[in-house]
Amino acid sequence: MGKPLIYEILEKPATSCIIGICSAIWFYIQKKNIGYSHVGLSYETAIEGQYWRIITSAFSHISIIHLVFNMSALWSLGVVEQLDHVGLGVEYYLQYTLVLVVVSGILVLAMYHLLIQRFKVEYFRRVTAVGYSCVVFGWMTILSVKQPSSKLELFGLLSLPISFAPFESLIFTSIIVPQASFIGHLSGIVVGYAIAWGLIHGMTNYWALSLLGWIVAVFVFSLKKSGALDLNFIEIESVTDPSLPSVRFLASGNGRTLQMNALPDGNVEIV
Repeated sequence: MGKPLIYEILEKPATSCIIGICSAIWFYIQKKNIGYSHVGLSYETAIEGQYWRIITSAFSHISIIHLVFNMSALWSLGVVEQLDHVGLGVEYYLQYTLVLVVVSGILVLAMYHLLIQRFKVEYFRRVTAVGYSCVVFGWMTILSVKQPSSKLELFGLLSLPISFAPFESLIFTSIIVPQASFIGHLSGIVVGYAIAWGLIHGMTNYWALSLLGWIVAVFVFSLKKSGALDLNFIEIESVTDPSLPSVRFLASGNGRTLQMNALPDGNVEIV
C-alpha cells in the first residue's frame, strides 16, 4: 500500500499548492463562464500590452480533461521537491517554477513573432494558448537531466521513463490532441534544458522574490496600461479598438465580480 494522501501532500507542499490554485481557477472559470480568449495568451493581445496574460494563461485550463492531465503529470513531477540531495528541493522548485512560467511564455511569443514576421504564417497571430503544460514540460526536462532514473506516473496507470518523457509526451499529445500547442510544449522543453544545463542559473530566494516583485509590477502595470487602475477596483477597457476585450473587476457587496466582453472568434491551443 502507498502512503496516505495527506503524507504525500506534506512531502510536496509547493506542488500541492499549485495544483490547488489551478483547480480553484478552473472552478472559477467554469462558474463565471469565462472563455479561453479572456485569459489566454496570443500574439495580438501581447502586442497590445496585455502582458498579464502570460500569467493568467499559465494557470488557466479550458476543460476538466485538460486540467486533470496537466495536474496528474505535475503531481508526479513533484518528486523534485524531495531531491535536496541532488541540488533540487522545495526552494529550487519554487524559484525555477517562476522562471519557467515567465520565460516559456516569452519564448512562445518570440516564436509566434518569428513565424508571423519572418515566415508570414498569419495563423499564429490570433492563436490563443492556455494551460500549465509549458511548466510541466519544463520540469519533465529538468528531471530527465538531473534524475534520469525517475519515472513519470500519469493517472496512476501509465509509467514513462523520465529520460524520454519530454519528447514522448510532445509527440503523443500532438498526435492525440489536435489542439495541443506544439510551440508551447516545445518552449517548456527548451527552457527546461536551459535551466538543467546551467544556461539559466544563479536563482536564490533573493532573486526569486525580486522576480516575483517584477512579475507583480508588470502584471499591474499592463492592466493599467490596458485601461485604468483604481484602489477600489481594477477597470480595463480598450481605448483604440472596440474588437479587443474589456475586463472589469468591480466591487459588489462583499465580493468582486469579473466582467468581460469576448474577443472575436480565433483559434485556441492548449498547453
